[in-house]
Amino acid sequence: MPDSTTRTLGPDNGTLTVRTGKGGAASKAGHDLLIEVTSWRGTLDLGPEAQISLTADAKSMRVREGSGGMNKLGDDDMANIEQTIDEEVLNGTKIEFHSTAVQTSADGHMSVSGELELAGRRAPISFELAVDDGRLTGTAIVKQSDWGMKPYSALFGTLKVLDDVQITVDAEFDAD
Repeated sequence: MPDSTTRTLGPDNGTLTVRTGKGGAASKAGHDLLIEVTSWRGTLDLGPEAQISLTADAKSMRVREGSGGMNKLGDDDMANIEQTIDEEVLNGTKIEFHSTAVQTSADGHMSVSGELELAGRRAPISFELAVDDGRLTGTAIVKQSDWGMKPYSALFGTLKVLDDVQITVDAEFDAD
């Protein structure tokens, strides 16, 4: 029988998204992107020794929206961005997070610390989550260079993806 304090999260009951920003002299030509991770699985153990883990398939990232820019992103543009993320940024590597410490307050806020494996490198990361009535929400800022990734650039470096990207989770689960 599964542990009654453990919840499973994934695309069936939530979203995991990545938001990028743009910078550089030619930033007006680029787009701020909303990317959805379509294949992921998280576990949330709400027991006395709270733990959180997440795995995501880097190849499952899909561009859902591009705001700003001089032209609207078309389907081909989005497919090219997805291919670039897979082949040039993440190199098809696994994405995994495992908590090392979770501090839970009475109001459902969680301060989470752990190890994130991204682009073949493991590094510490901390972020805040909220658990309220069967819903988990939270945002983490990932600085790409902390994982040895060089933020993507184009137009001879005059258009750049900002080093900080925002990862957001929003999932529902049976609160029991």
